[in-house]
Amino acid sequence: MLSTYTSYNIITQDMLKTLNRKSEETINAREAQYYRDNIGKVSTVDEFLGDYRLFNYAMKAYGLDDMAYATAFMRQVLESDLSDENSFVNRLTDTRYREFAQAFSFAEETAVAQSDAQMDDIIGLYSAAMANAGAVQTEETRYYNIVVDSVTNVDQILNNDRMRDYLFTAFNIDPDTYSREMVRNSLTSDLDDPDSYVNTTFGARITELSGLVQDARAQINSGNLSSTEKASLEAKITRWNSEIISAGNYLALAAAYEFSEDGTLPAGTLAQDADQKAATNEAYIISAPRMTSAGALLNRAYFEEAIPSITTVEELLADSRLEEYIRTAFDLNDVTVVDATLKNILTDDPDDPAGYIQTFGGNDPRYIALNKAFNFQADGTLAAGDTAQTATQTSSTGSGYMSRYNDEDDEADEKLIGRYKIEANAIETVDDFFASVNVYDLALQAFGLDPDSESTYRIKQVLLSDLNDPKSYANRLGDERYIELAKAFNFDADGNIEPPTLAQSEAEIQVVNRAYITAVSRFGTAEDKEEAEEEASYYAAQMQSIETVEEFLADERLVNVILQANGIDPETVPEGFMKQIFASDLDDPQSFANQQAERRYRAMVASFNFNADGLVERPEETAIQSRRGIYQTIDNYVRQAIESDEGVQNPGVRLALYFERKAPTISSAYDILADDALYEVFKTSFSISDEVGNADIDAQAEMIKRQINIEDLQDPEYVKKMIVRFSVLYDLENNTQTSSALTILAGGTQSISADTLMSLSQLRTGGI
Repeated sequence: MLSTYTSYNIITQDMLKTLNRKSEETINAREAQYYRDNIGKVSTVDEFLGDYRLFNYAMKAYGLDDMAYATAFMRQVLESDLSDENSFVNRLTDTRYREFAQAFSFAEETAVAQSDAQMDDIIGLYSAAMANAGAVQTEETRYYNIVVDSVTNVDQILNNDRMRDYLFTAFNIDPDTYSREMVRNSLTSDLDDPDSYVNTTFGARITELSGLVQDARAQINSGNLSSTEKASLEAKITRWNSEIISAGNYLALAAAYEFSEDGTLPAGTLAQDADQKAATNEAYIISAPRMTSAGALLNRAYFEEAIPSITTVEELLADSRLEEYIRTAFDLNDVTVVDATLKNILTDDPDDPAGYIQTFGGNDPRYIALNKAFNFQADGTLAAGDTAQTATQTSSTGSGYMSRYNDEDDEADEKLIGRYKIEANAIETVDDFFASVNVYDLALQAFGLDPDSESTYRIKQVLLSDLNDPKSYANRLGDERYIELAKAFNFDADGNIEPPTLAQSEAEIQVVNRAYITAVSRFGTAEDKEEAEEEASYYAAQMQSIETVEEFLADERLVNVILQANGIDPETVPEGFMKQIFASDLDDPQSFANQQAERRYRAMVASFNFNADGLVERPEETAIQSRRGIYQTIDNYVRQAIESDEGVQNPGVRLALYFERKAPTISSAYDILADDALYEVFKTSFSISDEVGNADIDAQAEMIKRQINIEDLQDPEYVKKMIVRFSVLYDLENNTQTSSALTILAGGTQSISADTLMSLSQLRTGGI
């Protein structure tokens, strides 16, 4: 009979070969195949416990085969909430039960329209898009100015989406309701010809409507109308004024281009001269949905150019652009501040106790600032020799405007984002997405899509697309904006919310974090634990947004967490090794990961949802066990089979193999005391009599700590030396036929290192 150490060494000197040989044995291969084929069909605890072969295979894999009869107990283990420190499984001192529970997942992942990371990303994109509005304006203007100089026919503008959109924005033409014929006829009209299309259609309409407005105002001012009649006329005036503005846009459009009636350009003529182009550029910038810095500068220039010619308050307030400028400059955009309010402020004496500012305005600092920025008299005129503003006043007003021009947009964004967060969290179906205007608008704008012009059918099909399928609707569009929109939400094919597609599932991230914190802080201080928890939080947060294996491997912090969580020292991992591990096909026995004796690597890779191209994809629907759990269970089973089979011939070999496997997980002397096998190795290694077991548990723990430093068990070399010591003393105590010491010292069938020989020489003196 071979010595314990010789047998142990034969097994471990080529562990990969040993594992493969054991897994290929008929009974083990058959049981593993049955497990692979059937574990995915199980969806409930009852089904799992009811399948004797599956359940017993899993129990043996985690060294719990002696508890296979206790199905009620194991049900509580499997149904425990691993995130709850007080759950049933977390209160058990035997960590095998927690390892068993972590290999399965009966709790459903959380279905949400968006994860926190997805929501943060889309809000960030929206904010960036809004901040970038000025750059977009600049680029569109650059493009327009280049192209407009090269066109020779009006249809070259109308057939170019970017040019047409620029034109429509500049002249306030609704792209959803416009008539191509109407726009084309206006562009080719001659404003100097009274019989041209634009003059007979829009000019005549403006004249007609202006007359109606004038007559209506006269009727209202007569005082002969009832309140109902007055309200009716006011509504009509509002509608007529709107039509006048719309008609005026077409007159402005005609004036801005030089096309002939047939749509061509006269020889040697550009579509626009320099002044027309500049006016169109300015109109485009000013008409944009939100004010940009470029628009603000144009408004300031307009104000500074116009203000010297203003002689009355009425002139100032009659120009809507000037009025908006001073409202913004003095922060007076409250709905209660109407034209009459501004007039009263501008013509008041702020020092008069009976004046408007003190009696009605409550000495509002904004009112006082506006009043002091202009030089109007009580009747709204200027005194002889005065101007509406001095240069200093104009400069101060400009500073106020430039500091506040985007406040309204910023406030609107803040409100929109706040509403978005609330409403997005309440979404349960894709129809809810469309029912929320705030969610719909922000989401589309975040990806550069226009909420007003996008087809709701298209957006719905995009959101329902399976991005794993290259033939899905979103993928076939070939537009990255729609693909990113689909990634930002979690809807299944039926339009219901589902868990987000992550590089690791919530359950896997939770397992990694817990294992990492334990591994890093179990021998450390409270500060070490706090730092470990911070790293775990970082890992959990970053894993929400990782989309490729390259992104993951490029973040050293993430890689260190996953390695240490799996009990692997990052310092021992060669450069490029992890890239090869993650590039491995786990179903190919010859792949790099499968050629590693350290099976934790392939379980690690299996815990991620990366496809063969290194991209995150939604895993196929699984039942109660993840891909990682399946690989880990099968690998554990093979390792248990090796230990069990060797134990039949020599229990000492089984104990040595078990100790080697469990040593890195030992955190305290009490872990050894709680595990009969580990305690047996300890007692044998240090010649401790069985009677010691009758002593107080704390006294036994102190005895263990006097003999070994628990933290040393993290060192493979120390563990090897301890196994050498155990093996020799085990053989001596059990009177094996072949002396372990003689076999080792004689060389046996394998070489022994100098460290091992030193270990043997120290056996009698108690050192390791």
